Amino acid sequence: MVHSERVIGIIPARLRSERLPRKPLHLLAGRPLLEWVWRRVSTFQIFDEVVVATDSPEIERMCVSFGARVELTSPEHPSGTDRIAEVMERSAYHGYDLVVNVQGDEPFVTEEQVMAALSGVRGGSDIGTVATPVRTLEELHDPSVVKVVRREDGTALYFSRAPIPHERSGDIDAEALVSERYLRHSGVYAYTRASLRKWVSLPPGELEQIERLEQLRPLAAGMSIGVGVVANAEHGVDTAADAVRAEEQLRLLEPAKRDLEPAKRDLSLYVD
Repeated sequence: MVHSERVIGIIPARLRSERLPRKPLHLLAGRPLLEWVWRRVSTFQIFDEVVVATDSPEIERMCVSFGARVELTSPEHPSGTDRIAEVMERSAYHGYDLVVNVQGDEPFVTEEQVMAALSGVRGGSDIGTVATPVRTLEELHDPSVVKVVRREDGTALYFSRAPIPHERSGDIDAEALVSERYLRHSGVYAYTRASLRKWVSLPPGELEQIERLEQLRPLAAGMSIGVGVVANAEHGVDTAADAVRAEEQLRLLEPAKRDLEPAKRDLSLYVD
């Protein structure tokens, strides 16, 4: 099916990070993490434009150095969603119909994930996102791994850091873990302009604050979130251990093998 909407990808980025300080600037195989994300997302044919949204002049300078379009936003925003909403109100972006939020710590995000999130919005949901089978018991019980359960129509019923759904018998076999029963949420979101405006207009909800999951705000308010499922999705970079793993993977990719001095730029700008 051919779609006529204009789609923009926005990558929110900030320096404040609890588990990996100055995360967007963290060097992986010779490039800052944020640059890896931008370079990857910029190859996706679905996007008519890709923009970085940040409250940091330091990140803004870095983006300019590697050629990314960047918008400086208010430092008062509590979330990346709010940052994206500010950008979308600017006149330069009024011509885009659909918005995709790609997290700035996802160097292995795929176009398939983006398309799965967009399919939720195109199917009539207020918001679209994506998930993948959990696969291991360790992931299922890890509170840093967000889980989602869906209604029969494929929309989200609940997101949680807890292992959901709970198996009362206590027995979860390998077949169940690779099914669509136990799903790990991947933080790619798609919105219409109207749904993005509505999300950021809502007050923080009790469930959102308990779980520390911002997607529970629109869900609790009655907005629908379509959850597309893909077979595989790599983890993002949240910790120093994640960064080591990601660097090993990036060094195996062709773009990383070519010219790891990328940067005849001043890499001292990015050193933590």
